[in-house]
Amino acid sequence: MITASQTKKPLRLGFIGGSTQSAVGHAHWVASQLDERWKVVSGCFSRNKDISVKTGKAWHLNDDKVYSDWQQYISEEKNNLDAVVVLTPTPHHQKVVCALLEQDIAVICEKAMAANIEQSKLIKQALDKSKGFLAVTFNYSGYPMVRDLKRHIAAGKLGKLKQIQIEMPSDGFIQAEDKMSPQAWRLEDGEIPTLLLDLAVHVHHLTGFITDLKPESINADFHHFSIFDGIVDDAYMWVNYEQDFRAAMWVSKTALGHRNGLKLRVFGDQGSAEWYQEEPERLHIFNKDSSRVTYDRGNCLHQNEVRDRFKPGHPSGFIEAFANLYNDIADAFEQYTQQGSYESPYVYGWSHAHEGLALFQAANVSNQEKRWIELTQFEQNN
Repeated sequence: MITASQTKKPLRLGFIGGSTQSAVGHAHWVASQLDERWKVVSGCFSRNKDISVKTGKAWHLNDDKVYSDWQQYISEEKNNLDAVVVLTPTPHHQKVVCALLEQDIAVICEKAMAANIEQSKLIKQALDKSKGFLAVTFNYSGYPMVRDLKRHIAAGKLGKLKQIQIEMPSDGFIQAEDKMSPQAWRLEDGEIPTLLLDLAVHVHHLTGFITDLKPESINADFHHFSIFDGIVDDAYMWVNYEQDFRAAMWVSKTALGHRNGLKLRVFGDQGSAEWYQEEPERLHIFNKDSSRVTYDRGNCLHQNEVRDRFKPGHPSGFIEAFANLYNDIADAFEQYTQQGSYESPYVYGWSHAHEGLALFQAANVSNQEKRWIELTQFEQNN
């Protein structure tokens, strides 16, 4: 089925980072192209010229539209772009994002937005000065059944929310040594451990996305189980949210048997819900009498949350969820260009991303000092 949005001329998209050798570059490229809302027209995919050129060829770009110096790329292509996706290593996001905003180029930034709060504040300064467009990608809320869950909660299906148990375990750092080749920057921890920048920002996002509640304090216990010295590779966190809501979070890269075991269970006083990323088409709602209703893409209550690229029974997955987000970003960007602002329940910018960074910088202090930490001191200028 062709939608009205697909009849529009695609928006012109560029990449900084995200080569064919990166962890997420290909996923972003495929997702952005899937519904023809965006067209990748140029990029600086790597500082390595050969890798950048190879990526450009893989994505059918002319050689003169492929760069290996991102400052030169911005200077020469800024008038030929509607937006740029920033896919450099997280510690380098801030410098690139600020440079793009200063040139009035809309930014789509891979999570985490920055490596720490100070970098986040510099992005805010550039954003305020330029009054530009910034979207940060948290793709798991692109799954239709996660969006359906958000609607169930908003309609009061679960009653007053009490708690969420949410986890994201993987075994990427505890497999056989010959199977592990993590990027060097992922093996260095700063004010916020890289594990939290990689995984915990997603659990923070999903908790806020489905509940619309904000965190107030955190207690954390970090661990090291892998062969990679000096890093956090497993973390438990307990978070107090407003309205007396509680969250228990677990993220790990040393959980044998798990590839990407993202799972959430949210509990209210009238019901509960469960969603598991490895079975993304099913949302389980448990009623007060303990009966269970299972919704899928074919019978969910909120069909407007579903972009049917193929009929139910043929599962949509990670790339399609990412593509949903790229559709939403295109809608938000078009609204921004027409009105100077946008409203979207799915597109998140600086404030939400900064909240996550504040939460996990507080978590690092909590782990060090072995006590609960209030977020107030970390959320200044939020």
